[in-house]
Amino acid sequence: MPHILAIDQGTTSSRAILFDAALRPVATAQEEFPQHYPQPGWVQHDPSDLWASTAATARAVIEKSGIPVADIAAIGITNQRETTLLWDRATGQPLAPAIVWQDRRTADICAALKEAGHEKMVSARTGLLLDPYFSGTKLKWLLDTVPGARARAARGELAFGTVDSWLIWNLTGGRVHATDATNAARTLLFNIATQNWDSEICALLDIPMSLLPEVQDCAAPFGMTRPDLFGREIPILGVAGDQQAATIGQACFTPGMMKSTYGTGCFALLNTGADLVPSQNRLLSTVAYRLKGQTTYALEGSIFIAGAVVQWLRDGLKIIREARETKALAEAADEAQGVVLVPAFTGLGAPYWRPDCRGAVFGLTRNSGPAELARAALESVGYQTRDLLDAMRADWSAASDSTLRVDGGMVASDWAMQFLSNIIGAPVDRPVVTETTALGAAFLAAMQAGLTDTETFAASWALDRRFTPQMDAATRDAKLARWDRAVAATMAF
Repeated sequence: MPHILAIDQGTTSSRAILFDAALRPVATAQEEFPQHYPQPGWVQHDPSDLWASTAATARAVIEKSGIPVADIAAIGITNQRETTLLWDRATGQPLAPAIVWQDRRTADICAALKEAGHEKMVSARTGLLLDPYFSGTKLKWLLDTVPGARARAARGELAFGTVDSWLIWNLTGGRVHATDATNAARTLLFNIATQNWDSEICALLDIPMSLLPEVQDCAAPFGMTRPDLFGREIPILGVAGDQQAATIGQACFTPGMMKSTYGTGCFALLNTGADLVPSQNRLLSTVAYRLKGQTTYALEGSIFIAGAVVQWLRDGLKIIREARETKALAEAADEAQGVVLVPAFTGLGAPYWRPDCRGAVFGLTRNSGPAELARAALESVGYQTRDLLDAMRADWSAASDSTLRVDGGMVASDWAMQFLSNIIGAPVDRPVVTETTALGAAFLAAMQAGLTDTETFAASWALDRRFTPQMDAATRDAKLARWDRAVAATMAF
């Protein structure tokens, strides 16, 4: 029976999941790797950690499953987006640490480009805003600061890539320098209407186009793995950035369907079909997926801190040891205190886009403690999601108060998902398979291998639990008004 190996390279860990021909998970392996914070606002990864943990988990899941390598029909890759790498084409050695999507070091570059009046043009072509979040200004920073990098790039000696390109390069032994349309769409260098790298934007950022990878459909041949990695060559047949892969894994193939993924950050995508909808509310227009040469677009709202706020409770404040402890704390909290946490630890994302903001807590009393902070942390994720959905509905008239499909590690919390449903005033559906990011990558590879199609896959989506609103409108409105005041105060500070 053919199997699909899904590689899910995330912000804090790398995972590999083996799926059977019906796209049911058979085995999983996961490995965390270090985060590096050399200066305030800087977030880096060691590129060798990204590759080593990916290779190790892929080998481990094959061994754990007991499935013969000969039965693995294809590999699908999904990855943390926007994270930026630069390496030597001849040796494959990186020139610098990977600059992670959360990194804010290029805020001054973005501010200067805005001041010069370039944001309107850039946004019209890429669907993105001039924010440090995206790869383009990170790449410019590397070329400007790494000794000799700009001259070497001009000579065609270097390669740029997001994490998918870095993994494809290493998996194929440097034979393939490629990306897919969803990852390309997050670089600030890709025209999402023409589906080509934009020469004018590259010139604006002084980026030689020889650095850029070839852009392919999400389901396409991306090369064969080195035979020494797994004992034989395996074709790489699917690639998508993590949020688009989750959209696919949630079978959001119909315009109007929405999903929200709760990992380190939170990312909500609304399928707008063939319509490239320009946002009037500072959301992102992006590529949902590109299959068989046909592009499907989406509106996206990005929250930088979601699951990471629970990590902060654990690692920063040390008031919990495990994420699941937040439920009991939230239930025990004194709701009357109304503590509000705005988790702008790395700035505020959509729809505010304020990289200068930092986290704030409002409403503390002498009786506030771990329970109130835990509740405020979980509630902050719901509030931020509401901000995104309101902006989506304002941008696209076809959007409605439809059901939100959710996935990611944080959706295991029934308390958080119930509050989410309460505060957005709409049903929230949690699927049986919550690892939808890896599932989406597996589907793309399986589709290219001829094992399935979108209709068959959509029919297989299964509901685990639906959460419906249980909060009265007056309470919801009061809570949202308090949140809005807290965000305004955070931005003012």
